[in-house]
Amino acid sequence: MPRILICGNLVWAHQECNEMFKGIADVVVMDSPDRADFLKNLQPGGKYAGIVGIYRHNISADKIGVFDEEIITALAPSVQWIAHNGAGYDQIDVSACKKKGIYVSNTPGAVDDATATTALYLLISALRQFSLAERNLRSDRWKSGIHSGNAHDATGRTLAILGLGGIGMRFAELAHAFPMRIVYHNRGKVESAPEWCGYYPPEKLDEMLKIADVLSVHVPLKQDTEGLVNEKMIRTLKKGSIIINTARGKVIDEEAMIRALEDGHLAAVGLDVYPNEPQVNPRLLEFPNAVLLPHMGTETCDSQKKMEIRALNNLRDFLTRGKGTDLVPEMK
Repeated sequence: MPRILICGNLVWAHQECNEMFKGIADVVVMDSPDRADFLKNLQPGGKYAGIVGIYRHNISADKIGVFDEEIITALAPSVQWIAHNGAGYDQIDVSACKKKGIYVSNTPGAVDDATATTALYLLISALRQFSLAERNLRSDRWKSGIHSGNAHDATGRTLAILGLGGIGMRFAELAHAFPMRIVYHNRGKVESAPEWCGYYPPEKLDEMLKIADVLSVHVPLKQDTEGLVNEKMIRTLKKGSIIINTARGKVIDEEAMIRALEDGHLAAVGLDVYPNEPQVNPRLLEFPNAVLLPHMGTETCDSQKKMEIRALNNLRDFLTRGKGTDLVPEMK
């Protein structure tokens, strides 16, 4: 039978994995302590030799690093599919995979609800100073430094969404319930978006920024999106606006964002992601109006199980039908 490699331990879907691949493939678990051992065992005669597909979770990077060009080049010609567990796949060199004829899939949809509710928490906490209030209470300071003039209701505010994909759309649905006014920017109009989502095309991006009370970032990290939310974009936002980021830290120019916090152009930020995780810029810790989470977007057993099963399904579909269903956009 063909062999598939589990690269990054399964946590919630062990039984489902056994059932999916019973009689279809031999499942091999990656147990290399470091990159050198991993690369060695990819060679002929190694314990990972002959694999045709890989299930990959970001946690594997703790031992073997990201799937960069070195790892992709070292994969045997037999490898045809990498099923990544996660919506974001910036830890995989997709260009190198394309050159080698390896397909890459991700798990869109499985992360939508958990990430959108994370964004909702950040929005509410940043608007209402709830994060600062909890820190005060825990340090026996009650409402010290909290002023109602710096807190706002979500109702009636304008939420601008940068990237109306699955997560952005789910967040829009949640925020619309207050109700908030919802506007969004994509390269092209999302035809499935409800009528209450106002579309701002590229030539009208500045117009959207000028009316936004909250800008929420939901674009994937790619070469052309690194630093997308730059000084100009931040300064086009009206004074007193808020930025929420549950996408990737490097999508925002962190230094420009910090300057805008320092001079009061931004009223607050709500961040779940950072450019150099798990390190967090210590300057962010100095702002009482910064709501900070340690990348909690998909930290629920429900979503993580859905993600594991969806990634495994892509591998099974590749083995049984020749192709998975969640190819990343660069490969469609």
